[in-house]
Amino acid sequence: MSTQVSEEVREALHEGRPVVALESTIIAHGLPRPRNLAVALELEGLVRAGGAVPATVAVVDGTARVGLDLASLTRIAEDPAVRKLGHRDLAPALATGATGATTVSATAWLADAAGIRVFATGGLGGVHREWTETQDESADLRLLARVGITVVCAGVKSILDVPATLQRLETLGVTVVGYGSEHFPGFYLSSSGEPVDWTLRTPEEVAGVIRAQDRLGGPRAALVVANPVPVAEQLDPALHDRVLAAGLTAAKEKGITGQAVTPFLLEHLTVHTEGASLEANLAAVRGNVRLAARIAGAYDSGVGAHRNTGSESDPGSGPVPGVSGR
Repeated sequence: MSTQVSEEVREALHEGRPVVALESTIIAHGLPRPRNLAVALELEGLVRAGGAVPATVAVVDGTARVGLDLASLTRIAEDPAVRKLGHRDLAPALATGATGATTVSATAWLADAAGIRVFATGGLGGVHREWTETQDESADLRLLARVGITVVCAGVKSILDVPATLQRLETLGVTVVGYGSEHFPGFYLSSSGEPVDWTLRTPEEVAGVIRAQDRLGGPRAALVVANPVPVAEQLDPALHDRVLAAGLTAAKEKGITGQAVTPFLLEHLTVHTEGASLEANLAAVRGNVRLAARIAGAYDSGVGAHRNTGSESDPGSGPVPGVSGR
C-alpha cells in the first residue's frame, strides 16, 4: 500500500510517544466551509495540548497520508472535489491518484497499519433503521472487528438503530465500554438509554484494558470507548426527538431510502434545530479528542498496567487508581 507517515508521527511512534489518529471526513464533508478548517486545526491543537501528536488521516493524490501538513489539511478542507473514502475505496483511490477524506473505517485501517493505538472521532456508523428491509449497515462495524485500535467516540448517530448496532458489535466481538457512564451515549445526547456491560472512569483504566488486550493476543478487534457529550452541551432531548421523528416521516414521504437517508436526516437535524445539533456534534468531538490524548498518554507511559502479571503473589491488586473522568 502506498502510505506516507509524516516525520512527526513516525518519530513519535519510534520513540514511544503518544499519537492520536483523527479522521478527515468531518473536515471535508461534515462541517461548513470555512469553519471546517478552523475546527481541523483546533482538534489537532487539542491533541497537542493533551501531550500527544495528532495524526489526521486522508488520501492525497493517490497516497494514503497518516499525519497531514498544513497544505494538505487545507486542501482536504477547501477542495470541493475531495471524495469520501471508506476502507473499501482505498485501493481504487490509490490506484487512480484520487484525493479523499477518510471515514471511520478507512482511518481505523490506515492508523492501525501505521501502529497507532488510539483514534478519536465523533460517532461511529451503525445498523440503520428498518435493517430487516434494507440490509443497510455501516462498513465501520465489520472493519472494527479486524483492527486492534481503540476508538474514542460518542456512540453512534441517533438516527441509527442503536440497540441493533450494539448487538452487532457484540456479535463481531468488538468490546464496548462506557466512559464514566453505565449507558451508551446517543451522539447528540449524553445517553441513548441503552446500557453498557462495562464502565471505565479514568484514562488509566482504559489504558489498562488496552494492555490486557495486548497480553491476551488472539483475534484482533477494536476497543470502543463510548464517551458521552456533557449534559450541559447535549442537544435538548425533547427537541432532538421531535425533529428526528419529523425527519423520519419526511424521508418516508419523499421516498428517500438507502445511503441517502443518513445525509438527509443529518441535514434535517441541523436545519430544524437551527444549528444546535452541529454544536452538540462538535462538543462531542472535542471531548473525545481530549480523552483520546489522555488515554494515549497513559498507554504509552505504561500507566494502567495491572500489577498482577499472572502469578498469585498479588491477589489483592485492583483497578489502577487515576484521575476522575472528563
